[in-house]
Amino acid sequence: MDQAPGGLALVQDLLNTISAGVPRQPDLLDDLDSATEWARLAVAQWSTTTGRPAPDVTLDAVGLRELRSFREELLDEIEARLHVAPDPEQPAGEPSRVPTGSRTTGATLRLDRGGSVHLDPAGAGADLLVSLVLAMLFEAQLADVGRRIKTCRNPRCRVAFYDRSRNNSGVWHSVRACGHPTNLRAHRAHRARQRQAD
Repeated sequence: MDQAPGGLALVQDLLNTISAGVPRQPDLLDDLDSATEWARLAVAQWSTTTGRPAPDVTLDAVGLRELRSFREELLDEIEARLHVAPDPEQPAGEPSRVPTGSRTTGATLRLDRGGSVHLDPAGAGADLLVSLVLAMLFEAQLADVGRRIKTCRNPRCRVAFYDRSRNNSGVWHSVRACGHPTNLRAHRAHRARQRQAD
């Protein structure tokens, strides 16, 4: 599975804290201890990748619930963008549904000595982590790579992956683990329906 580039890897890491994959991995946000360890490692990796200082993220029980809620909102929005069939009554060119996400968070814009503008996350605890993830998504949208973060089409999997295909057409986090078995099941079901129709 391809890791997303730069700070976008943090978004992918958060999405992949769910109990997902084949075989199923544990939910890393299931309890405060595992969530705290995940946050420490994820922020350190983000810092190494981006060259920015690692913020201190301290989670508590309330913040953990907020972080899980944010993760689900983010997953829902990505899955809706990728896997929801278009509404036939929806006018062409319009989104197939109105996004439900309304997450807001603090951040600051900073001008450095070289004349570059930076979006710096703000807040504490889970709010800081949410701000960091949203800032990375915003930067990825500006670079037109945010749309390449996807979730596996296999509903039993849901692993988030970075689609490196030329035309951004990937649908499986792993063709071997999820694509081939799903396509084989669909093919067998189609053949069974054909036999019943004959």
